[in-house]
Amino acid sequence: MRLLAILAAALLAACESAPAPPRDATKEAWYSETVQQLVGMNREAKSSFESGKSDQAAALIEKGQPLMSRLLSVPRPTLEATEAASDLDDLYGRMLLANRHYGWARLQFQKNLARWRHWQPATPEAARRLQQAKSAIAECDRHLVE
Repeated sequence: MRLLAILAAALLAACESAPAPPRDATKEAWYSETVQQLVGMNREAKSSFESGKSDQAAALIEKGQPLMSRLLSVPRPTLEATEAASDLDDLYGRMLLANRHYGWARLQFQKNLARWRHWQPATPEAARRLQQAKSAIAECDRHLVE
C-alpha cells in the first residue's frame, strides 16, 4: 500500500507544469528608459568635462553609477547598455587621469578592457573600444613609472 502511495505521488509530481522561463529584463520598458537616461547623462557629463566643469561632470558620473549597475545586473545586457556603461567608465577614467590619479584611472580603463575583450559577437565597434581601453591603460602606465 505504501508503495502504491509513493508511485501515485511520483506520477502526480511528474504531471506538474514546467516552471515559466525567466523574463528577459532587456525587453521591459524600464530597461530601455534607463539606457536612454544613462546615455543622456553621459552626453551631459562629457560636455561638462570638456567645458572645464569637472565638479558638474563628477556629479553626473556619480548619479549614473546606480543606473549602470542596474543595467549590467541582468543576465545578458544589451549592446546599447554595455556601450553606455563603457562610456561612463571611460569618462570617469579620463577625469581621474586628468587629476593625476593614474592607478584609479587605470582601474576604470581595465573594466572596459575586460568588457570589450570578451564581447560576443565581435564587432568593429567592440574592437575600437578595446583598442581605446588598451591605449588609455598604456597612458596610465607611462605616468605610473614617472
